[in-house]
Amino acid sequence: MAISDVKEYAHLSAEDVEAIGEELDAIRQEVVDSLGESDRRYVQNTIRLQRGLVAGGRAVLLFSGYRPAWLVGTGMLAAGKIIENMELGHNVMHGQWDWMNDPVIHSTTWEWDIVGTSEHWKATHNHHHHTYTNIIGMDDDVGYGVVRVTRDQPWNPAYSLNLVWNTILAFTFQWGVGVQHLEIAPGTINSSGRAEQKRRIGQFLRKARRQVGKDYVWFPLLSGPNWKSTMAANATANVIRNLWSNAVIFCGHFPDGADKFTLEDLSEETQAQWYLRQMLGSANFTGSQLTHFMSGNLSYQIEHHLFPTIPSNRYGEISEKVQDVCRRWDLPYTTGPLYKQYWQSWRTIAKLSLPDRFLKATTDDAPETRSERMFEGEPRTYDDHAGPRSGLVTALKHRTDPNQLRRLTRTV
Repeated sequence: MAISDVKEYAHLSAEDVEAIGEELDAIRQEVVDSLGESDRRYVQNTIRLQRGLVAGGRAVLLFSGYRPAWLVGTGMLAAGKIIENMELGHNVMHGQWDWMNDPVIHSTTWEWDIVGTSEHWKATHNHHHHTYTNIIGMDDDVGYGVVRVTRDQPWNPAYSLNLVWNTILAFTFQWGVGVQHLEIAPGTINSSGRAEQKRRIGQFLRKARRQVGKDYVWFPLLSGPNWKSTMAANATANVIRNLWSNAVIFCGHFPDGADKFTLEDLSEETQAQWYLRQMLGSANFTGSQLTHFMSGNLSYQIEHHLFPTIPSNRYGEISEKVQDVCRRWDLPYTTGPLYKQYWQSWRTIAKLSLPDRFLKATTDDAPETRSERMFEGEPRTYDDHAGPRSGLVTALKHRTDPNQLRRLTRTV
């Protein structure tokens, strides 16, 4: 089973959890108080860059019949689509830039460049996912209704095609995101009712029709005799954006150490307990400044889940303070290179295509699905902790190979 008692799993008392919450509140307030002109310039320059890449790419693709023009135009268009999707669309619609009171860069007015509508995404992502992060049966992002990513999802024969479903999802990720709020996938949570579902489907089809028309009809027609190569370039740019977005999202939620939850007392969850669940349920990946930028700074997924409305350009500086909190409270700070985090996600998906009887670890101590029950009969504190106190990292060290633990988590 997944974690049902977060503080017990984390080897913390109720008072400890509230103290951690106060520290994280202080970090958040410090950043909010310092937002200003440099942040405003950052997002405005990002928009200029993104629009320039897209406009330049589409201009070059007017000559897409020439191989060099096709490669340059496709690359520019793909980069522009990624930036719009990750660093702009995702973050603007989280309300990260609402403090500017700019009607153009505001969560209520931004419509992003994918087939799904911003209204639908804000409901499934901002509300459901960030409120019920990794809670089995409440967060549709746990497997997106088609992929088994935890043993708390009962195995059925369809999951034997886990790798196939995830490959399709990766290549068509914008479509997966677009239909998520329609509640038509077999494993999603259907709660809207038939009339509301029909309304959502109509909204989605109208938006998808505009996107398909733009990328596969109108812009190719502008290329005249090169329309076929331009259409292929647009499709390639969309696939590149889909694959990158899928990789970033999966690296933040499904590598080893990104825990899942089954909370019975969610209605009584405090802000501090919510913070703790976000820290334990998310994972980062390391990389260059360009990697962080092109991922929409979701390479700092832990910081994003703690402070989803803080501008993403601040996550790097926040991460140092969050790591210090983790070190002092002996909590995991799960991170690693992009390739390793993504590999772990795919390895889990491959492993969980099998029925549980073929898997070695139990449902309480598997890397992808741990619970507080793995510590039953063991002490709450240990004498060999590395930081100021004994906690979860030390407890995990006693249950696994130390080298493996260092690969899964890095506590600073």
